[in-house]
Amino acid sequence: MASEAGLRVQICYAQRDRVWQRNVGPLASGSTVAQALLACGFAREFPGLDVWAQGVGIYGRHAAPDTPLTDGDRIEIYRVLSFDPKESRRRRAEHRRAKQAEQGRRRPPGLL
Repeated sequence: MASEAGLRVQICYAQRDRVWQRNVGPLASGSTVAQALLACGFAREFPGLDVWAQGVGIYGRHAAPDTPLTDGDRIEIYRVLSFDPKESRRRRAEHRRAKQAEQGRRRPPGLL
């Protein structure tokens, strides 16, 4: 699938209000995730952001800096969650219980 010109990959970084994406290539065969991040200019656009502390992956699977790339890979730069998913689910369940109580329906606290 790799062309003679080299590897082509996409790099994505999702922020709260927008998505930053860059198509990078051609890269030399055997290039790594770290080399692709250097080639895309991410550090210039987001100075001070340590991508390795946040986490980097390829199609949702964690990737180390020395992970080799294949043609067409999507490198994802992760960010810290802005909320706790467990707490969010707990609040939704409490809201549903309160709404059902207003309608005269009651369920035990362990059930939604």
